[in-house]
Amino acid sequence: MEYEIVIGLEIHAQLLTNTKLFCNCRSRFGDAPNTNGCPVCLGLPGALPVLNRRAVEMAVRMGLAVGCTINTRSIFARKNYFYPDLPKGYQISQYDMPICGRGEIIIDVDGIKKPIGITRIHIEEDAGKLIHDQDVDSLFDVNRCGTPLIEIVSEPDMRSPKEAYQYFAGIKQILEYLQICDCNLEEGSMRCDANISLRPKGESKLGTKTEIKNMNSLKGVEKALEYEAQRQEEVLRSGGEVIQQTFLWDPSTNRSIPMRSKEDAHDYRYFPEPDLMPLMVDQKVIDSLKESLPELPTARRARFEKQYEMPANASEVLTSERALADYFEVTVNIFSDARQVANWIMTDILRIINDQKISISQLRITPSRLASLLKLIQDGTVSAKAARKVIDLIHSEDKEPAEIIDQQGLRQVSDSNALETAVKKVLDANPEEVERYKSGNKKLISFFVGQTMKATKGAGNPKEINSILAKLLG
Repeated sequence: MEYEIVIGLEIHAQLLTNTKLFCNCRSRFGDAPNTNGCPVCLGLPGALPVLNRRAVEMAVRMGLAVGCTINTRSIFARKNYFYPDLPKGYQISQYDMPICGRGEIIIDVDGIKKPIGITRIHIEEDAGKLIHDQDVDSLFDVNRCGTPLIEIVSEPDMRSPKEAYQYFAGIKQILEYLQICDCNLEEGSMRCDANISLRPKGESKLGTKTEIKNMNSLKGVEKALEYEAQRQEEVLRSGGEVIQQTFLWDPSTNRSIPMRSKEDAHDYRYFPEPDLMPLMVDQKVIDSLKESLPELPTARRARFEKQYEMPANASEVLTSERALADYFEVTVNIFSDARQVANWIMTDILRIINDQKISISQLRITPSRLASLLKLIQDGTVSAKAARKVIDLIHSEDKEPAEIIDQQGLRQVSDSNALETAVKKVLDANPEEVERYKSGNKKLISFFVGQTMKATKGAGNPKEINSILAKLLG
């Protein structure tokens, strides 16, 4: 019997607000433990929540970006459960009346486009943090309590771990373009829970699902789902029954660890949050937020292909991050050869970013410096080969391209008399190769160019050298 995989994802994204969802405590990763807390965070008697307007606007912007229906009236609910990192004993979330209804995004897997439905996007607060490795007892940090999140719940439309990877990556890219989440997976500002079940191919009824919690890497989601799909298939083929469970994924062993039997919604005893009025969002506010949306990844990718005549794979790389796409366009506004700019960004700029493990904002090769270097290559001041050395030095020394070229003695020699003298010396030193060239071995031209470049310590203009060789060798 063949089985079909059915996957749905719940993605939690921490919103980039200055303060928490229901109080004025600072919402920032990395602060000293228990420095950002108050009676509201801790749920002390008499402390009342006050909703953060910016968090609502960010949730609406995400909903609009993925085509969701925005509900002008939504309700907050208490999700009741007991865990040491939840001092109130409940989490303020949204349940049956979320702020964003149905939407979808289009994913591309191996050239095949597929819509993945979004069931809902709702606003909720985060729990605190438990630290287990600093003392004999577990330690509690209140800083994360009340941090604003949106939860993006997909339809069970994904049929492979690869599709789940692409969906997760697509949501991450949109969040980054909107600049409402930093999507720092390692710091936990974006996390993913995955629901997966198997059913016989051709059946419409869903099988028993399991959930894998709190995954914080794109590859981790794919690997965890591959592992769980294989585990469920082995259980079914052996005549067993899949049990509804929640698992944790251990990336160090590439195995899932059973955590608890899975709760249903009624286990959380949802009821409307009595300390908060229904959330009303005026249609004029929704329209204004829609007008403020940036150009989103899919639209920008299509524009790059049309406006800059960019191949699809290149435009996909250049629009993978909003900051990278901005960097490309600012550079092209200064140096108009888009293909040249794209090639240098995709090879050298991304190489430096990846090697140095830095963001584009930390890069010292500004768009104006990259454009200046490309102009110097174009006018023959420096060779493309030497420029690859220059570009590394721009970043490491934080200097202008022309300054580095002069300091390193990398200005290209284009003086025809000086180059002709160098070429003649190379030909005189290699009479056998000259004869072989004249006998028809035209590939030796590259040997002569290389030897001349060596003689000029890489400073010779290759175009000029080729021209001189053509003249002297007939």
